[in-house]
Amino acid sequence: MSSSAVSLYLDPQIRDWVLFPITVVMILVGILRHYVVLLLQSHPKKLPRAAIREQRALMRSQILRSSSANSPIPPTYYEAISRHLSQAFLDGIYLKDGPPQGDTPSAPPNPLTDPGQMDGMMAGMKTQMVMMVPQMIIMGWINFFFQGFVLIKLPFPLTLGFKSMLQRGIETPDMDVRWVSSLSWYFLNFFGLNGLYRLILGNDNSADSSRDMTTPFAAAVTAPQGPQAQDYNKLFKAERDNLEFAEGLYSWVGKDVESTILKKYGRLPADYANI
Repeated sequence: MSSSAVSLYLDPQIRDWVLFPITVVMILVGILRHYVVLLLQSHPKKLPRAAIREQRALMRSQILRSSSANSPIPPTYYEAISRHLSQAFLDGIYLKDGPPQGDTPSAPPNPLTDPGQMDGMMAGMKTQMVMMVPQMIIMGWINFFFQGFVLIKLPFPLTLGFKSMLQRGIETPDMDVRWVSSLSWYFLNFFGLNGLYRLILGNDNSADSSRDMTTPFAAAVTAPQGPQAQDYNKLFKAERDNLEFAEGLYSWVGKDVESTILKKYGRLPADYANI
C-alpha cells in the first residue's frame, strides 16, 4: 500500500532525448521499410502461351456449362462445342506439356521446381528480413543506451497484471504499474503504430508490425505469389463429367421465341396458336 504514496519526478530531458527519439525512430523506420519492400517486390512474370491456353480452355468450359440452364446458344452449336471440349480434354490437346504419354498417372507438380513459385518464396523471405532486421537493431539500440529508463506515466489506472508488460527491464515491485520502461515503450510502439501507418501509407502498407511475428518461411508461404501449380490433367477429366451433366440440364433461351413474342403482343391468330 505504500507504493501509492511513492512519487517519481522525471527529468524533462528523458522526454526530449529518450521518449521522443524512440517514437520518431520507430515511425521513420516503419515508413522506410515500407518503401524498401516496394522496391524489392518483383513484377510477376508473364505466363507462356501454352499455360494461358490451358487456363482459358478450362475457363471456356466453365462458362459454357454455367449458362446451360438458360443458354443463348442454339442446341446444335451448344452440343458441338460441348462435345469438342470434352474430346479435347480427353485427348489432352490443351495441356501445356502435351498429351500424357501412356496410362501412367502424372506426378503432382512440385513447387520447388517451378521458377515462378521459387521467385515468390524468395521474395517473401527477403521481405521478412527487411521486416525483422530493423526491429532487432532498434531493440539492441534501446537495450544498450536506455536500459532501465522510466519514460512516461500512463494517465489511467491499471491492474497489477499489466506490470510485467509495462515495466520490462525494471525489477522494482513497489513501483506504480502505470510507469512505463524504455523497453516496454518499444513494444507498445511496435504494436500501437499500425493505425498511424495505415493513416500515412494506406491499408495495404508493408510497415505492419504484426507481420514480424511470423517466421521467414511462414512469410514466404503467405506472401503474394503467382498462380499456384495445378494438375490440369485431373481438372480436365473432372470438367468432362461436368460438361456431360450440364448437357442434361440444357435449355435454349430461344425455344419457341416466335410464338412467345406473338402471344405477348396479341397478334397470334387463334387457328395458328392451335397448330
